[in-house]
Amino acid sequence: MDGWIKGMDVSSLLEVEQCGGKFYDHGKAGDAMEILKGYGMNMVRLRLWNHPFAEDGTSFGAGCCDIETVLTLAKRAKAIGVSWLLDFHYSDFWADPGKQTIPRAWARMNVEELAAAVHDYTGEILDRCKKEDIMPQMVSVGNELSKGLLWPYGKVPEYANIAKFVSEGIRAVREADETVPVMIHLDNGGNNELYRTWFDEYFKNGGADFEYIGLSYYPFWHGTLEMLRNNMNDIAVRYHKKLIIAEVSMGHTMEDYQEYEKLPDELRKGMATRPELAAKVPYPMSPEGQSDFMKAILKCIKDVPEGLGRGFFYWEPAWIPVPGSQWATKEACEYMNEKGPGGNEWANQALFDYEGNALPALEIIRDFQGESMAGGVSM
Repeated sequence: MDGWIKGMDVSSLLEVEQCGGKFYDHGKAGDAMEILKGYGMNMVRLRLWNHPFAEDGTSFGAGCCDIETVLTLAKRAKAIGVSWLLDFHYSDFWADPGKQTIPRAWARMNVEELAAAVHDYTGEILDRCKKEDIMPQMVSVGNELSKGLLWPYGKVPEYANIAKFVSEGIRAVREADETVPVMIHLDNGGNNELYRTWFDEYFKNGGADFEYIGLSYYPFWHGTLEMLRNNMNDIAVRYHKKLIIAEVSMGHTMEDYQEYEKLPDELRKGMATRPELAAKVPYPMSPEGQSDFMKAILKCIKDVPEGLGRGFFYWEPAWIPVPGSQWATKEACEYMNEKGPGGNEWANQALFDYEGNALPALEIIRDFQGESMAGGVSM
C-alpha cells in the first residue's frame, strides 16, 4: 500500500445518523463520508468490539461497533472509493491504556487458550470480510497497547504474553492475506521512553514483524508537539517502520453542547478537554486554532526521517452531539465497572460543528501535500 494516508475514524457515524445527526458542507446537506472524501479522506478507521451488548441485547453505545456495524460502514467507504483500516480491540467494549478487558466469551481462558482465541477470532473476522468482498487495506492488532492487552495476562510488564497475543493476531492476518499491512498502536505519542521500552521488549520476546507503528497524540494529554516530533524521529530510525498518527484531534470550541445532547447534568460526563487541559495546548480551541494545529501536526508527520511518516487518522471527526449517541450506556458502565455517566465527550473536537457544518480545518487537510510518491492509497 503506497501513498500518504489522510484517514478518519468514523466508527460512531452510523449511530450518530440513526440518532438524527445531519451534515453540511457550505450549507449543502450531504453524506458525512462523502463530505470527508471531498476534503481528502482516502481511508477510514473502524474499531471492532467482540460483543458490545448487555445480556438483554442492549447496545453498549459509542457506535455499537460490532462486526455488522463495521462491515456496513466499510462497504459504504468502498462504494465511494475509500480504503479502510480494521482496528481490533479484543474486548467487548473500549480497550485503551486504562482498560483492556478480556471479552466475556474468553473470560475463563488461560494464556495459551487466549492466544489461540486471538488467532481464531482474527481469522474468522477476516474470513467474513473476504467472503463479503470487503477486505481491509490495513489491520491494527490491538488498540492503544501501551499497557498491554487481555489483562491481567497481557498487562505490562508481561511482555512475553503481550508478544504472544499480538503475534497470534498478526499470524492470522498473514494467513488471511499476506499483502495486508499490520499496525501496532500505542498511545501517548510524546513519550519516547514508552515507545523504546515497549518495542524493544516486544522484539526481545520474539514478537512477529509488522509494517506500521501507530501513535495516538492528543495535545491536551500527550505532551508537546516537540516531544511528538522527537519521538517519531527517533523510533523511525530505531525500528525502520512506517509511522502513522493512528489517533489525533483538536478542539474547535470550548462552548458547552448540553442543549444538543439533551441530557441533564447528572447523566453527562462532559467534554474531555476540560478548561485546565485546554490551557496546556498552545493553540486556542477555536476553528482557527484547530486549523493551525492541523498544519503543525501534518508538517510534523511529513518531516519524519526516511519518508517514514505516512499520514494520520483524525479521531471521530463526525461524532457531533445528538440525543442518544454517547460514549457508554448505563449497561456499558456496569460492564467496565465504571460509575459513568454517559454523554458525548468528543463533540467539541469533531471536524463538524455542533450543527454538522464542515469546519475550516478540513480545508487544511484537503490542501496538504503529504505524498512523497505519486498516487494515493491502493484499494
